[in-house]
Amino acid sequence: MNSIKSSLQVIVLLSMVITLSGCWDNKDINHRTLPLVMAISKQNDEYKVILQDPELDQNMIKLNLISETGKTISQAVDKISMNKEKQIDLFHIKVILIEKKLAQQGLKDIIAGFMRNGEISLKAYVVICDEEIEKYLANEKKTTVPKQAFVYDFFEKNAGWNPQIARAQIWQIYRSIYSYTNDIAIPIIKSGQSSPCDYIGSSVIRNGKMVEQITSDETLLYNAFNKESTQGKIEVMDHASVLIVSNSMKYNSELVDNKPYMHTQIKLKVVVLETKGNPSQTLIIQELEKLITERFQMLFSKIQKSEADILGIGQRFRTIIPRKDLQNWRTEYYPQLKMELQFHTDIQNEGLIKMRSNLTK
Repeated sequence: MNSIKSSLQVIVLLSMVITLSGCWDNKDINHRTLPLVMAISKQNDEYKVILQDPELDQNMIKLNLISETGKTISQAVDKISMNKEKQIDLFHIKVILIEKKLAQQGLKDIIAGFMRNGEISLKAYVVICDEEIEKYLANEKKTTVPKQAFVYDFFEKNAGWNPQIARAQIWQIYRSIYSYTNDIAIPIIKSGQSSPCDYIGSSVIRNGKMVEQITSDETLLYNAFNKESTQGKIEVMDHASVLIVSNSMKYNSELVDNKPYMHTQIKLKVVVLETKGNPSQTLIIQELEKLITERFQMLFSKIQKSEADILGIGQRFRTIIPRKDLQNWRTEYYPQLKMELQFHTDIQNEGLIKMRSNLTK
């Protein structure tokens, strides 16, 4: 009995030792560099990687830029780590900035590398920079806006995100690269005059390569098609401006003589903010639906010509087209697609009035 008791005590002690030894290689946070932004460009055959490292200096956030080049991104990061007195921890990176020229060459290898090494969170946002990376980061340091997480907050729904801004995370781009029927849009920014960045639209990515560019207004429709809320977007027409408070979508897809057809209905609920004169609800609805319909036709013309299905229309045909033919969706079916789109608008003039009256009770 005593021997059994002694054996149990030894086992408990050993388990405690094993548990304690699990933290032997942990490093204090003061001995780690925690960059929030990684910027990537390409010079000749080498990648240039810049890490933006926030540092607290007398109650102020100072942004340090550390850079290196390498045949691969991992090699460039390894060079940075070799010359730093602290360990580089990439898991806290929130945004990856990629120079536009590199995006036009292709992102496939970069995204596959991120997926493979696991050092960077797959939820990090990828953003295209429409100027030289060094110039953008230098201009960002000159602004007076608090910058330690500005670029990240720009794309966060709980912070500065707006419904006409695209958002693309690493895992979403990887999925689109290897999908037969779904491409993706990545936001494009450049340095601003009074803020760290100006949003100028979205890059259309097909098979990991930038093939087209769309405006911020066209990006709003892209978000709506992909079931992102458009709430908060203000549309200005000739006789009124309205606030979109909600949106929903229904669609019907079919093959006729082996050609794809799709009928889509998008319902918008809006609140009238301002009017010029005394326009009727009918006139306001006609102007809004005409504006958005023409905008969608321009968007669809662009992406269909570039054979990039960022609206994910091919997803609606996966149960109709034989699987062996899905790989030809972009080249054979998509260019022949006939799209019929209808917008139905419901004006809720009392929407904000009711909200305010409830607050005053």
